[in-house]
Amino acid sequence: MAYILPTSAKIYFRINKKNRNMQKGSIGVKTENIFPVIKKFLYSENEIFLREIISNAVDATNKLKTLASAGEYSGELGDLTIQVEVDKQKKTITVRDKGIGMTEEEVDKYINQIAFSGATEFVEKFKTNSEAESANIIGHFGLGFYSAFMVSSKVSLITKSFKQNADEKGVIWECDGSPEYEMSPILKGERGTDVILYISDDCADFLEESKIRQLLNKYCKFMSVPIQFGTKKVNEPIEGETDEDGKPKTQEVEKPWIINDVAPLWKKAPSSIEDKEYDDFYHTLYPMNFTEPLFHIHLNVDFPFNLTGILYFPKISNKYEFQRNKIQLYCNEVFVTDSVEGILPDFLSLLHGVIDSPDIPLNVSRSFLQNDQNVKKISGYITKKVAEKLEELFKKDREHFEKIWDDIRIFIVYGMITDQKFFERAEKFMLFKDSEDKYYTIEEYKKIIEEKQKNKDGNVIYLYATNKDEQYGNIEKAKERGYNVLMLDGMLDSHFISAFEQKFEHTSFARVDSNTIDKLIEKEEDKRESKLDDKQKEDIKKTFDEVVDSTQYHVEFNTLGDEDAPIEIIQNEWMRRYKEMNQMGGAMWGDMPDSYTLILNTNNAAITSMASKTEEERKEVAKQLYDLARLSKNLLKGKELSEFINRNFNNIIK
Repeated sequence: MAYILPTSAKIYFRINKKNRNMQKGSIGVKTENIFPVIKKFLYSENEIFLREIISNAVDATNKLKTLASAGEYSGELGDLTIQVEVDKQKKTITVRDKGIGMTEEEVDKYINQIAFSGATEFVEKFKTNSEAESANIIGHFGLGFYSAFMVSSKVSLITKSFKQNADEKGVIWECDGSPEYEMSPILKGERGTDVILYISDDCADFLEESKIRQLLNKYCKFMSVPIQFGTKKVNEPIEGETDEDGKPKTQEVEKPWIINDVAPLWKKAPSSIEDKEYDDFYHTLYPMNFTEPLFHIHLNVDFPFNLTGILYFPKISNKYEFQRNKIQLYCNEVFVTDSVEGILPDFLSLLHGVIDSPDIPLNVSRSFLQNDQNVKKISGYITKKVAEKLEELFKKDREHFEKIWDDIRIFIVYGMITDQKFFERAEKFMLFKDSEDKYYTIEEYKKIIEEKQKNKDGNVIYLYATNKDEQYGNIEKAKERGYNVLMLDGMLDSHFISAFEQKFEHTSFARVDSNTIDKLIEKEEDKRESKLDDKQKEDIKKTFDEVVDSTQYHVEFNTLGDEDAPIEIIQNEWMRRYKEMNQMGGAMWGDMPDSYTLILNTNNAAITSMASKTEEERKEVAKQLYDLARLSKNLLKGKELSEFINRNFNNIIK
């Protein structure tokens, strides 16, 4: 029986089972069903096998380079490219490296002896664990090589150590997924290791080139040793030949297809990188994102932990982009996960980019990562660096900072409501924007409103609007009183203003349409008398109660100025805000119907005149005022809107 590789590989193997010195045995574990356990509990994550096998090849290659630089290996390194090959006919995937390789003794030590204690307890433990945790058994217990059996009916390992002479034999190890294995000498021309996976029928999709290329791009895109998968055709200029226009002639040539970048940008010194390189790398990470990032943060620290990376503040146009492009977490250029929620603070998960640290465990469950002390330190460091970068941008060029504020605001607000330490840091550069598109820091804005917008109880009222057009009238009334109105129209602002109120005493927020302007900021001098007596109020309220939808609207009187509107619709600030906050979390309060208060101005002529009208006339006036009030709040819709329009057309004709 012979194993033959392509001649281009300059490696050959020859075996004769009858004559070779074959070793048979059982893999040294304390339970005989370790492979079924691996297959069963890791099956949903079976694609991880390729990362594990190639990571081993990268490690073997880097170890050889280290030995060579230390003078412990004097031979020629040659081409160290790792090759990945798929043979659909033989149903095999081969990963070939030219690293340090292994001797027979090393194979016996590292492959035949699965070196962990309490395998039986291990099996029992993970039988009851969640699928997500079970999916990371292999890496946690140092069993990366055995991930091959998740997709293979048989695995062959052919290896030769760098320590061996050219005339010495290598070793071949074979196993069909049971604890039984065979190992024997084999002729092998060069150092290094070949792992040959005989793919199971139920995993045949891994024999598709597109599938393997997808996995290589996901897990191996930035590994430190060149990885070749197939070839690609490229056009190259023909030396000394030009066409009629004097342009160099080109010819199509076939070149090795190297799938990875061995020197990713985050490993380089920030001082050596131009802004365009950062933008280009962003599009390498997210090729389907055609917008440029707002700015970036280059992470580079070696104490008390090692961490490199690049984080981008993206320009977000819709919610989908939050979910689509995620931070990629690496361990020594090996992809770990892009599900960083719970590992990093929630608001940082909205950023894009790469984080790489050897202090992040490679193959453990998310719950383990969340509780790992190094990960917690890294999380705190990144939060601090983000805050420092934002403060630097603010101080360096406030005008530019204000221009990008609307794009970065959601990140900062999210951070402030979820991370108390970040809230304290962000107080320096957090900006308020008012209805005139002017920007203020928290301290600057306090000084502007602290006297004018203080109510009779000594509380400073921050007036805000969520829609400049829909709340235009309310904004103008506030401005007439000399008040300033903020624009708080973000999806997280209900949470933010609640966090702000808890942080600062004697401070509260009120939307400009949540009550009449004089009630929003009550002053001691507000003493008006009503032009309607109690009997007139009772009759008018009875009319409105018959006209309005009582399930949504509650009628009240208020003594306002003659010039104020005859009728206003308000929505309680606390109920509306609580409902909005619950809608974000999907709680039952978020599904509750809206409720409004219909305020009737007892001093406006449109209301006072109703006292002298007949019951039928009062109903007509009440209906018109009710519809006008709803129209002003964009609450008049469908059939009722159509009826309102037709009714007013008819009145014009009359």
